[in-house]
Amino acid sequence: MNTLRPFHLAFPVTNLVDTRKWYTEILGCEVGRESEDWIDFNLFGHQIVAHLVDNSVDNSSNIVDGKKIPSFHFGVILEWYEWQNFSEMLIDKNIEFIVEPHIRFKGKPGEQATMFFEDPSGNNLEFKAFHSDNLIFAKSL
Repeated sequence: MNTLRPFHLAFPVTNLVDTRKWYTEILGCEVGRESEDWIDFNLFGHQIVAHLVDNSVDNSSNIVDGKKIPSFHFGVILEWYEWQNFSEMLIDKNIEFIVEPHIRFKGKPGEQATMFFEDPSGNNLEFKAFHSDNLIFAKSL
């Protein structure tokens, strides 16, 4: 059996104070190590690191299922019930979604719950869920 290990992702941000507040208060992340130039966050057991940059974040996109999907994005595949609770929490916090929480590929292989939103520096996040981890790489017919 293949046991998944936590991933590490570093990403650019333009303001560490706003980033810290957003990732802790909105997403509920805990802070790990930090310096004046970066902050480690615990995102559902994964290590993400916000690195301070002077320039803006790239927000190019592609059209997928008729929706404008950011080409650079990251997030976590949650359990179905976790995704439901997390999306409700974000709605309660009045998050402005790029793509509202919804179900893609309904009734097909790879059916998934998904949503997209931005952090304060314009980094795009996607959180999704499948009814079974066996469907994560399912091919559409």
